[in-house]
Amino acid sequence: MKSNELFRASGIMALGTIISRITGFIRGILIVAVLGTALLADTYNVANTMPNILYNLLVGGALTAIFIPQLVRSFDHEDGGDGFASRLITTISIILFALVALGMFFAPALVRLYAPEFFTSGFEVDKEIAIAFTRYCLPQIFFLGLFTMLGQVANARGSFAPLMWAPIANNIVGIALFGSFLVFSPAVTIDKISTLQVQILGWGTTLSVVVQALVLVPVIRKLGIKLRPQWGLSGLGKSFGLAGWTLLYVLISQLGYLVTVNVATSAAVRSAKEGITRGVGYTPYTYAYFVMLLPYSIVTISIITAILPHISRLALEKKASEVREQLIKAIRLVGVITIPSAVAFLFFGPLITSVIFVGIPIEDSRYIGYVLSALSFGLVAFSINLILIRGFNAFEDTKTQVVSIFIINVVAVALSYVSLFILRNQWVTVGLGIAFSVSYLVGLMVTLSLLKKHTGLISLKDFGPQHLRLFGAAVAVMLPLFALTQYLDWVGVELSKIARLGELIVVMGASIVGYLLAGKAADVEEVTMIRHLKNSVMRRPAVEE
Repeated sequence: MKSNELFRASGIMALGTIISRITGFIRGILIVAVLGTALLADTYNVANTMPNILYNLLVGGALTAIFIPQLVRSFDHEDGGDGFASRLITTISIILFALVALGMFFAPALVRLYAPEFFTSGFEVDKEIAIAFTRYCLPQIFFLGLFTMLGQVANARGSFAPLMWAPIANNIVGIALFGSFLVFSPAVTIDKISTLQVQILGWGTTLSVVVQALVLVPVIRKLGIKLRPQWGLSGLGKSFGLAGWTLLYVLISQLGYLVTVNVATSAAVRSAKEGITRGVGYTPYTYAYFVMLLPYSIVTISIITAILPHISRLALEKKASEVREQLIKAIRLVGVITIPSAVAFLFFGPLITSVIFVGIPIEDSRYIGYVLSALSFGLVAFSINLILIRGFNAFEDTKTQVVSIFIINVVAVALSYVSLFILRNQWVTVGLGIAFSVSYLVGLMVTLSLLKKHTGLISLKDFGPQHLRLFGAAVAVMLPLFALTQYLDWVGVELSKIARLGELIVVMGASIVGYLLAGKAADVEEVTMIRHLKNSVMRRPAVEE
């Protein structure tokens, strides 16, 4: 797959992801406007994150890692792979249903595990609300699994767009839910939220995930894939064998995330005891992370979704050098967007979030921006690491990558606790952002060294010079703009919300134009390909033609 073909293949997915992220932004803004950024928001966000944590921990990571390579191989079966997909979906669905039932029963223990300081004296209300939200949100696990399985089946058959477009339906339901809540219950707080309001928010959030999964059903039918309940484990032995190591990989990752949630909620509770009720805690980290993932989701996910079936076939054909070539091309393409995005987040994090999150006090929105700036250091390494992990998956090596994620999380956990014990409570969440960034920068070096046994050495020399030119172009353009914005703050210029929006538009517009010109002047081939994106999204992806 040539670079321009890969770029075209990811175009329509990128468009779907852009719209998804725009609607997701609107939903996120409404959530912050309704719940704020303090303890009420933490009770909701911890509960709403729980289904994703448990799903990824026990099932989701294994599905993502093994489903497409195994489905590609099942195409050689007499039924074209329909039987294999049916058996796997049936088996996983039973597991997911049991997981939901157990999770709802043990909801208090789960909340205690992730937010232990909710159980301290004086925070009984927070604890009960968090438990209730958790029980209402946990059924999402089943529908997250259904969405992933149907989407991966469609991907394996060369249909990528539906998996990128379905989350838009999820976000629309969420926008309607929180928009209505903002109109009819605008003054909800941790002390004043009613049982009915908690139920509406919890079940409404779960409904959005149900809709996201069900919109893929007609897509599967249109592709001619015949899925039906099919009992038994025949032919699934290898899949579950591969899943074992993937589960360990995800377990390590989620244990690291457990520490992040623990440290963030602890900082929020301790800050509340000190009389600091705004800005800090898990919620600012969640939304800063959400903003940081925007370029990653639009570009990285689109490209690796397009490339994974292709490199799986190359690996099956034992063409290791071609797999290496595809991975390097993907890294270089992703860097064109992630590198300037990281520089922008570093310089303009508070400006970006103060414009996005307009429904909360300016201090709270700027605090999210400080966390975003801390996360920016890790964006590029995080994206490259994901691409390299897909290389392991193509070779069906789910064992070796465990070493990488273990080191990443050891570094992150150590630095997270350093933040908790060294920094003042209101700055702990910023420390968590730095911990994330440093851990993935270290992990990148580890992952590169581990992958060479399959593809041969992929070194920094293969993409480092290009990345440095991109970084230089971005800094050269954005640093003067950053100095200008800092000067305006220094002289005490107070801008209205509309003026801040105008400032951001000017800064981002000048940054984009300047970056493209500087990148072209630096002779970065991939930058010139951006102009083809508009044409690419108007055509079907090359892999479907």
